[in-house]
Amino acid sequence: MAKIFAVANQKGGVGKTTTTINLAASLARMQKTVLLVDLDPQGNATMGSGVDKSQLEISIYDVLLGLCSAEAALLNPMESGYWVLPSNSDLTAAEVELLEQDDRETKLKVALSTLSGRFDYILIDCPPSLNMLTLNALVAADGVLIPMQCEYFALEGLSALSSTIDAVAGSLNPGLRIEGIVRTMFDPRNRLTQEVSDQLKEFFNAALYRTVIPRNVRLAEAPSFGQPVIVYDKTSSGALSYIALAGEMLRRHTEQLQEA
Repeated sequence: MAKIFAVANQKGGVGKTTTTINLAASLARMQKTVLLVDLDPQGNATMGSGVDKSQLEISIYDVLLGLCSAEAALLNPMESGYWVLPSNSDLTAAEVELLEQDDRETKLKVALSTLSGRFDYILIDCPPSLNMLTLNALVAADGVLIPMQCEYFALEGLSALSSTIDAVAGSLNPGLRIEGIVRTMFDPRNRLTQEVSDQLKEFFNAALYRTVIPRNVRLAEAPSFGQPVIVYDKTSSGALSYIALAGEMLRRHTEQLQEA
């Protein structure tokens, strides 16, 4: 059975999509079978994986509304190393249409249940808001991976997201938990960055990944070429950091299995 993680943060510009793409690629390089689900109408994770969102005939929109199976919408851009359930602007309409349906919060969970046996990891790139699409991701997921910048307002957003996760766990998905928090765009020379980082260590302890993702030009350039950074420049600090993050995630899961 796949481990399913929603990559979420309602604050935009924190490296959420970058983390989803590059963690998926890094896990794939470690011989894991990985599916990236693009649940953001902007389709940035789709484009960053080497898929042209403007040429899609079917997408996650069709899957959520029951117009096709998840299997039918799967794409495998060979260079990235992982599978993709793609997205484009059609998904904007899905949120409105879902509101009129029964069991609207579980549409993604049901769709992914048909694929769970095929993958080791399923990563869901959520939109930067707490809407019906994000709720579907939280209901489908085993855990939430939270990328965040170490800045003051990020802590406020993290508090709101934690409350949402608790609410979903209390009603729709009892097993939901915070899988981990990843510090992105990290600049150790910045005093505020260090102060916020220290606060995260204090309050979240084991949930905070030791690996940090630095600001990196090659990491920022890679999406415009439709490539994960590990393909675009595997020697860059961004690529090495995401490889380290994937390794840390796998070690955590191995330890959890041994303790169970």
